[in-house]
Amino acid sequence: MEDARQTVTRFIFQNFYVADGQQIGGAESLLERGIIDSTGVLEVIGFLEERFGITVDDSDMLPENLDTIDGIVAFVARKTVER
Repeated sequence: MEDARQTVTRFIFQNFYVADGQQIGGAESLLERGIIDSTGVLEVIGFLEERFGITVDDSDMLPENLDTIDGIVAFVARKTVER
C-alpha cells in the first residue's frame, strides 16, 4: 500500500499548507497540527473517493480513518478490499 501512502502524502502537501521542509509523521494528527480543518477533511474525502474509487460513508467519518496519514492509508486499504 506504499503507493497509496505516497499518493495521500503528495495530496496533503500539494493542497494544504505545510511549511517548507516540514515533515509529517504518519501517526501525527493533521487536525491538531493545523494542516487540515473540517473543510479540509471534506476535501480529503472527495480526493479519496475520486482517486481510489471508494465511497466514504457518514459512519466512516471518524478521526481514526481521516486524521493521520497512517489512518487514511489503512482506511483506503480496508475500503478497496470491500469493493
